[in-house]
Amino acid sequence: QVRLVESGGGSVQAGGSLGLSCAAFGYTYSAYCMGWFRQAPGKDREGVATIDSDGSAAYADSVKGRFTISQNNAKTTLSLQMNSLKPEDTAMYYCAAVILGPGGCPPYSTHTANYHFWGQGTQVTVSS
Repeated sequence: QVRLVESGGGSVQAGGSLGLSCAAFGYTYSAYCMGWFRQAPGKDREGVATIDSDGSAAYADSVKGRFTISQNNAKTTLSLQMNSLKPEDTAMYYCAAVILGPGGCPPYSTHTANYHFWGQGTQVTVSS
């Protein structure tokens, strides 16, 4: 059974930085897609960044240039470095994964139902 465990959330002032990490356990297939999503109070869950099977990354416009997604060589640890944080980045951040299919990895803009495995989330709070 796949289990995703996030860590690294916290509180920071606007302009500061935080790093998130997600450890994956129980992978039984050869390749998985992974990504970061977030959900602010009263809003739908939205994609932040995803990383494709070839290592290429894609970012939501709202975080492009400020956030960096990365993965270890074994593709079992996913990271998100967040710089120049803004109050609007305040949300619960979730790590997600799905088995790599013939169509490639679902992008960050995909419906969240296309990612099948989810972590419990880690809170990020940015104060002004």
